[in-house]
Amino acid sequence: MAYSVATRNHSVIDIWWGPGFVVVAAVSYVVSALTGGDGDDTRRLVVLLLTAVWGVRLGLHIGIRNRGHGEDPRYTALMRHQKGNLVVFLVRKIYGLQAFLLWFVSLPVQVAMYESASLGVIGAIAIVLWVVGFGFEAIGDWQLTRFKADPANKGAIMDRGLWAWTRHPNYFGDTVVWFALWGLALGHWVGLLTVVAPLVMMRLLTSFSGKALTEKGMRRSRGAAYDDYVARTSGFFPMPPRRRQSSAAVDA
Repeated sequence: MAYSVATRNHSVIDIWWGPGFVVVAAVSYVVSALTGGDGDDTRRLVVLLLTAVWGVRLGLHIGIRNRGHGEDPRYTALMRHQKGNLVVFLVRKIYGLQAFLLWFVSLPVQVAMYESASLGVIGAIAIVLWVVGFGFEAIGDWQLTRFKADPANKGAIMDRGLWAWTRHPNYFGDTVVWFALWGLALGHWVGLLTVVAPLVMMRLLTSFSGKALTEKGMRRSRGAAYDDYVARTSGFFPMPPRRRQSSAAVDA
């Protein structure tokens, strides 16, 4: 937080969102093992590995994407409303809030570390789901990064690859990853209760910091071309592209 205040760039916290889950998973793994719990070693290792791969990739992706750019407009707009003690404001609105959300969303990971049942069929299905979700998220981010890196695509709308099937393959994949991690917490009935965690993550991605804000900005900057993309592309769940509804050029 001190670094962000000094540089006046609170976007730095976004880089640590993914790695923060890795820290929680690692601490939960060590504590569950050292306290002599009955947690299944294979389950622990799988949950730790899957969380680490997801979190490290996300952190690297955001870090590289944000390099050389200023503060995210979300934080700039938020800081305009800052009143009273700066530290208290930042804890309430940014750092403390995100720390709580990180802890809450990671509940399936924490609970899974203490479950003694072997992975079984449900665990295997969860791993397959994780692979699917991680693939959508990582490939979607990679495709968009390559698209933006080509000067010929300046002002254009990404509607190729996974982006032809869903307007947000990365957010969809992220959601699937967390439902998969919840599946790995189903070795005990207590794990069922943690379903609220992936539901909260999905809500965040679709209604708050993810899909909603992205689409608002795209409509403002791309206008009718983006409306055309919306008309023929699923908003979240991957679906076959619909027939083009207008003659508006994709790069209008």
